[in-house]
Amino acid sequence: MATLSGIRGIVDADVRVGVASCDPFLEAADEIQHRVDEGLNGGLGFTYTNPSLSTTPRASFPWASSIVVAAVPYLVEGDGRDSGRTVARFADGDRYERVRSVLGRIETFLSHAGHRCEVVFDDDRLVDRAVAIRAGVAWSGKSTMALTPGHGPWFLIGSVVTDADLEYTDPMVRGCGTCVACIPACPTDAIIAPGVLDASRCLAAVLQRPGDIPPTLRTAVGERIYGCDDCLTACPPGDRALDALGSSATTPSAVEILSMTDVEIEAIAQHWYVPKRNMRFVRRNALIALGNAGGVSALGILAGYLGHPDSLLRSHAAWALGAIGTESAEAVLTAAASVETDPAVLSALREACLPDDADGVYADPHQPTGRVRVESE
Repeated sequence: MATLSGIRGIVDADVRVGVASCDPFLEAADEIQHRVDEGLNGGLGFTYTNPSLSTTPRASFPWASSIVVAAVPYLVEGDGRDSGRTVARFADGDRYERVRSVLGRIETFLSHAGHRCEVVFDDDRLVDRAVAIRAGVAWSGKSTMALTPGHGPWFLIGSVVTDADLEYTDPMVRGCGTCVACIPACPTDAIIAPGVLDASRCLAAVLQRPGDIPPTLRTAVGERIYGCDDCLTACPPGDRALDALGSSATTPSAVEILSMTDVEIEAIAQHWYVPKRNMRFVRRNALIALGNAGGVSALGILAGYLGHPDSLLRSHAAWALGAIGTESAEAVLTAAASVETDPAVLSALREACLPDDADGVYADPHQPTGRVRVESE
């Protein structure tokens, strides 16, 4: 007979395991719908696409009786505090490898006991944070991240839905108290109230979306190419796990990404969510990062992207050159504006600089002393 104690006996000691019922997550459904109605989902799909499905387990698993939930820590040596990381820790390599291993052991255990089961993680059919909180393996943080003792936000959630009648575990009696460290840590003020996130401003979401990166958020992107860890690194419950590790990040630079073929980028981004698996969006992110990094060494690459056949990349390269704002950048932008035919790109070339006076000279908004000339029609 399968029991929770038996399941706990086959997983690693640092993995927290609990059991949730398959009852609908009515509060989560209301919250998701509210965020969609208010536009706080920022155009994201995932569990927002069909809240009634993602919050009703038996809609997808009508045979289920219980959900076994595992909170699996994902930090590895080298993930300590550093300032040179361009990719969020959860996306740096295959951090779900351990999740698959843990859930595979639980699935095998339950199957051998004669039970039907299905492994579910990072799946639109199940709102994983609400499941983890109901199962008592985590509590809801003010950043909207789920937090677990000893690891804070540095864990991934996985579940095994089963027809086994297991004893449910109680929700955790724990919270963030008076701590609000995550809120001022957000570089775009996306945490608009404790437990309320505006995904349209969250850089982790922004860097996953198709289309333009909003100009108002580009400086805040910094040198990020994928993801953002700022609210996580600020979270005190995760300090012990983070500070126990050395720092040896080897994430790719913007220059490296922009010098690669699509095949080479995809090898790095194989565990990232990239719209339609089109690497143009990774290049777009890298162009913004390179503009923020600045430096004369960036000019050649950015000038090359002003001639790229993809207008999305040309427009973001224009912004990046405007952000650098040197005389050399001025010459490149002026030359590009004289031959550009795409209206959106031509607008981006002009908007890289703000009007300063009537003679056609524009002041760079990102560099107080930088000036770029872009001729008007």
